[in-house]
Amino acid sequence: MEKLQQAKEVITTFNASGALRAASQDFVVVIVDVIDMSTSIEAALEKGAIFVLGASPDISKVPVYVNPYKIGLAAGSKAKDLGSKVIIITEPRWGEKWERENNCQKLISGINDGGGQVEEILPNIGAEVGKMLDFKDKVVVCVSDTGGVAFDAAWQMKKDILTGTIARTMTTKGKETALLAAKRAINLAKDRNIAIVAASANSLEDVLGASFIAQTIIELGYLNS
Repeated sequence: MEKLQQAKEVITTFNASGALRAASQDFVVVIVDVIDMSTSIEAALEKGAIFVLGASPDISKVPVYVNPYKIGLAAGSKAKDLGSKVIIITEPRWGEKWERENNCQKLISGINDGGGQVEEILPNIGAEVGKMLDFKDKVVVCVSDTGGVAFDAAWQMKKDILTGTIARTMTTKGKETALLAAKRAINLAKDRNIAIVAASANSLEDVLGASFIAQTIIELGYLNS
């Protein structure tokens, strides 16, 4: 009897625990943190960032393993290899720079130990962050309590973690950002399953955003390809 090919899946899940579980099952994981981690990363990408990551802040209460130092090592090593620098995006949005720096000491230590150099530490304000600095060919790490933590947890299991948003950026509007996220996931996944992760189950914008991106992937025909 001819063996049937296993059908691909596109699912939505929630929180860092859902991101970790999906990564452990070899899903391509897309983190959706609309306000503001994944929107900040989208802004950095459209301004020319060459490599992006998310990371947990130094203090995190999630019941999963995270290690921002290891992500810092990866970011620093990548920047060194590319002859580039690292831009960190983090909270507090409206606080002082030293407060943002204190939020991510483990990440910074990893970047330094990886041979990288931090160029600047910017506030996690979403699309507007693209106006603050030249991101071209830079390595970017966004540290946040929801999207950053979910990214971090999944990345410890697998290194091909993506982000996506449904928010407008400086050059996109309407459904365009969701389409970009869907196409990124499809291009990376090939025949693998895809999990779209709402970074916080308590954030309606994340839940709706994850659902919309998942539906966009389905409408692009991924399940039938």
